Amino acid sequence: MSVVTLPDCATLLVRQLSTTLEWPAAAIDRLHEAHGRHRRLAAGEALVHAGSPMRGLFVAMQGSLKSVSTDADGNEQVMGFHLAGELIGLGALFHGRYRNSIFALVDSEVCEVALEPFEAAARSVPGVQHSLLRLAGRGVALDQDHMEILGHKQALERISLFLAQLSRRHQRLGLPHLRLHLDMSRQEIASYLGIVIETVSRGFGVLQDEGVIEVHGRDLRILQPERLGRPLIECGLPSFNRKRH
Repeated sequence: MSVVTLPDCATLLVRQLSTTLEWPAAAIDRLHEAHGRHRRLAAGEALVHAGSPMRGLFVAMQGSLKSVSTDADGNEQVMGFHLAGELIGLGALFHGRYRNSIFALVDSEVCEVALEPFEAAARSVPGVQHSLLRLAGRGVALDQDHMEILGHKQALERISLFLAQLSRRHQRLGLPHLRLHLDMSRQEIASYLGIVIETVSRGFGVLQDEGVIEVHGRDLRILQPERLGRPLIECGLPSFNRKRH
């Protein structure tokens, strides 16, 4: 498990909204009032369930989480991953309910952000509403990134793009982005990418044989980031047939 020590919840909220906004001390105090309780989740424990009424936003303090969609037959599909330092639940602002269930990938800690005091604090700082829209747009962009991955026919391109996107997210959060610890299992990665677990393992093996990455269990080092996230023909990587579900 990767353990990342982060600032307090209010500081993380300010950082997420914008580093360019100047927050008065009174607004920071209100954010401290807004962040409410901290919750520790054991690996596999649910933070929220799909369809439940929105009770607030969440900031991941430690660990990481996944969003899961379940169809009428009980089949689960991983829809996204949430990293330490990221704001979770923005999609529920528009629907009033959480679209997907959210589970801890590993032992994790989140803080719950109550909406009313958060909105009161935000109103005291010009530009925050725009920042909220930007953050909501980032959530949409992550959904689009997922669709972009699924739009690639080659399994190795999906795996390559996934690692490139994950690395960029770590970099944006100020976390190590060339040395990653994957809290998600190979099966969870396979579900997210729409391929089978054997294909994920094979793809990691190909990328390692090509000198693009180095893998030791869930620890992954990116050696040639310029070869990730691009069409195989452009970066000299081989293709292989993938099995479908």
